Amino acid sequence: MENARILIVDDEEAIVQMVERVLKKEGFEQVISAVNAVDALEIVKAKKVDLILLDVMMPGQSGFEICPQIRQHTKAPIFFLTAKTSDLDKLSGFAYGADDYITKPFNPLELVARIKAHLKRTYITIQEEPRQVPDDDLYSYDHFILKPDSAELIVAGESVGCSAQLLQLLQYFCDHPNRVLSKDQLYERVWGSPSYGDNNTVMVHIRKLREKIEVNASDPKYIVTVRGLGYKFIPKRKQN
Repeated sequence: MENARILIVDDEEAIVQMVERVLKKEGFEQVISAVNAVDALEIVKAKKVDLILLDVMMPGQSGFEICPQIRQHTKAPIFFLTAKTSDLDKLSGFAYGADDYITKPFNPLELVARIKAHLKRTYITIQEEPRQVPDDDLYSYDHFILKPDSAELIVAGESVGCSAQLLQLLQYFCDHPNRVLSKDQLYERVWGSPSYGDNNTVMVHIRKLREKIEVNASDPKYIVTVRGLGYKFIPKRKQN
């Protein structure tokens, strides 16, 4: 994991130097940087990167604007680093395709913990040897089928594109049917680190997941909200 190449995109030299120093202290030697969106896109096109720290407010194109373009060239996790702290800004960040959202000023140790958690999941996924799973072990319901080994989601008979994060979240729900799961619990189990009170990440991914698997995302039948407690997955099996 320490061999991962991390790209920092920020026009504040002090931020870049601080993050780079902390990462190298934690054993990450391949840290590169860019000061604007154009340079960042060129780096992503030319080199393989494993994780991207992307500032939102930069000269020229913002991080929000460049994120979808970066996504066309890499599946690496993207963290927004920004002073924009409103709930709307955070929701916008996830809508643009970010995997995490860190507000400035931030705790460097928290940032490193989140980076390690994302990279650990990525490396485990890559290094796991494929195993043969009988059809009976697939998660099969009346409206969708989840195939964990092939990372495939089939909804109403059609294969549906889905990020690794959403697939992991859905599998966790499928593994824990009819149980109330809090936002903090979901974040810690699926994202692999303490939530630090970050409920927006879970909420946005729940909404995206509902849009994938529910017949009507506004009236969910699979992933229901339990007011004040969290969410519950209610399996609806195919009728033979």
